Amino acid sequence: MWGSYCEGVLEKRTPYRQAHLEGLNRQKESGTLITLGPTQDLKRVFGIYEAKDKATIRHLVESDPYWQNGIWTDYEVHEWIQAI
Repeated sequence: MWGSYCEGVLEKRTPYRQAHLEGLNRQKESGTLITLGPTQDLKRVFGIYEAKDKATIRHLVESDPYWQNGIWTDYEVHEWIQAI
């Protein structure tokens, strides 16, 4: 999953950060989320999920407080093949 952050993300995310992190930790514990985080410049977010289909990932992203409150402004889900 590739997505974008809003302008002023560091300030705007504060009220939603704890709920966001708790949700990500639950996804990680269940094995659905492999990794997720921002790019160094805080403009993009990148995540790797293990799921049966794109709809599952879309549901997880769109249920996240960052999506629901405009911290993530757009996203794309791309299937990939692990070569190595």
